[in-house]
Amino acid sequence: MASTALRLRRIGAIAAAATTAASVAFTVSVSSNDRGISVAPEIQGKVSDLNAVVPPRRAQISSLAGSTADKPLDMLVIGGGATGCGVALDAATRGLRVGVVEREDFASGTSSRSTKLIHGGVRYLEKAVFNVDYGQLKLVFHALKERKQLIDNAPHLCHSLPCMTPCFGWFEVVYYWAGLKLYDIVAGARLLHLSRYYSAQQSIELFPTLTRMGNDRSLKGTVVYYDGQMNDSRLNVGLACTAALAGASVLNHAEVISLLKDEVDGRIIGARIHDNLSGEEFDTYAKVVVNAAGPFCDFVRKLADTAAQPMISPSSGVHIVLPDYYSPEGMGLIVPKTKDGRVVFMLPWLGKTLAGTTDSNTAITMLPEPHEDEIQFILDALTDYLCIKVRRTDVLSAWSGIRPLAMDPTAKNTESISRDHVVCEDFPGLVTITGGKWTTYRSMAEDAVDAAIKSGKLKADECKTHNLILTGGYGWDPANFTVIAQQYVRTKKTSDGRTVPGVMDTAVAKHLSQAYGTLAERVASISQNEGLGKRLAHGYPFLEAEVAYCARYEYCESATDFIARRCRLAFLDTDAASRALPRVIEILAAEHKWDKSRKNDEFKKAKEFLETFKSSKNAQFHDGKHK
Repeated sequence: MASTALRLRRIGAIAAAATTAASVAFTVSVSSNDRGISVAPEIQGKVSDLNAVVPPRRAQISSLAGSTADKPLDMLVIGGGATGCGVALDAATRGLRVGVVEREDFASGTSSRSTKLIHGGVRYLEKAVFNVDYGQLKLVFHALKERKQLIDNAPHLCHSLPCMTPCFGWFEVVYYWAGLKLYDIVAGARLLHLSRYYSAQQSIELFPTLTRMGNDRSLKGTVVYYDGQMNDSRLNVGLACTAALAGASVLNHAEVISLLKDEVDGRIIGARIHDNLSGEEFDTYAKVVVNAAGPFCDFVRKLADTAAQPMISPSSGVHIVLPDYYSPEGMGLIVPKTKDGRVVFMLPWLGKTLAGTTDSNTAITMLPEPHEDEIQFILDALTDYLCIKVRRTDVLSAWSGIRPLAMDPTAKNTESISRDHVVCEDFPGLVTITGGKWTTYRSMAEDAVDAAIKSGKLKADECKTHNLILTGGYGWDPANFTVIAQQYVRTKKTSDGRTVPGVMDTAVAKHLSQAYGTLAERVASISQNEGLGKRLAHGYPFLEAEVAYCARYEYCESATDFIARRCRLAFLDTDAASRALPRVIEILAAEHKWDKSRKNDEFKKAKEFLETFKSSKNAQFHDGKHK
């Protein structure tokens, strides 16, 4: 009776929340972030021009090194992840002189190792209802607004995805149906698609590998709702390139080794930067420095003050990639509560199945590696919900990402760790932005730029990124791939030096369109005219032409830059990425004029990188029941 009463109270709480959600949604949608003005046509035209190319790396270095104490940049951003590149884009479109530097590559850290979901936070909504937490409810409203905006602003890289929640009891059916209907209501006008219930039979037809029996209980049906999905690192690279086209100076493989301080008042006025490719060092002066270094924010803060108190609580998320037959194309599976209470998902992604994630404490490191017990946890969780054998040997790739959960160092109570973002200026001239999630990167950047403008007393326009479509996205249509398939061929060089034409098949054409948007024809032209139409790996649509294109137009400076972040082969199939590596290096060497020593170094570094991806090919493990 007690458990029944508790269940009824839960459903009652959801119903009560639903009755107030509509009015709250209206209030929030009117009052929050509709304050931004529309993007100016000249800005949109500049970043959408199909003939525009980003400035070369040397020009970006000259721009950063050319700043002086008398003529500083308005803003210098440290960190080239989603937030850092978002800050640079926001500032540039407001008319500010801005530069952004990244120690490794754009999206080399957390921003390439996400769940690939663009979501409002179903779990946070549940907590908001049962804890009667209006503040957390507002966070969900805001995230759902940004979810729709992100999909609209990068349509070639983002799309809506139906996610199925299996129910093995009738209470679960009612509970999840009511909760996800509330999620729909909270989304309001920015709803992607309505959630709905499917019977057990309908569910099996939609998701054939779903089990009919789970923990000795029969499947009663499923509730399907919608969130967004993205190609995270390509989205991050798109942000960097869009910022460059808008006037920002963007530079990867450039590390901040110290901060410059005013000799009179100690204010941060710039940074000493080391070019990790050439070994050169130079000073960049700025009126404000924005620290957007993700999990490494505290390292930057300690450059300002060695006694700085930590504000990052790192959390590890592990993901694995399985063959496509584990999940149907176009339908994800969300397990809302596993044996230990964590959520596990299984999503179709770039022709494979992505599963995860864990959420556990971790140490901050440049190349985090997944622990075998975390991989086994994901496999165990999937076993309970699938009718097929879940095998460790099927794991094509496995990786770990570090999420920077934030504590506000200026808050009186630092006991609770925020799932929201934090903006603070605990050292004059150094604004830190951290926490949050991929979905809300744009509004995080807006808040950081607002704080930087206030700190530096800068004159700038209001935020203009609300409706700014990223490079490759303006005018893109899902049917654009047909133009590539019909009008281009893939020419390939044979072993004896001859060039032979090949078909631009549908799989390749779709991949190019979805990865590069309206710029895909540039890649197709290289494939056709330069004999670089061969696939880099059997069974994958990635072309040799993409390596050349990314080296020329996307600041791809290393083999790892390409296999991990320009194309996603390292994340999809570690073994295939390893096989493609020699050819990738050969093409990059021709583009960047590398000598033999540099090529050998690139091969060694890329191999070391791939060894951190614990696929079944490069990991030592005990099969247990997942043989």
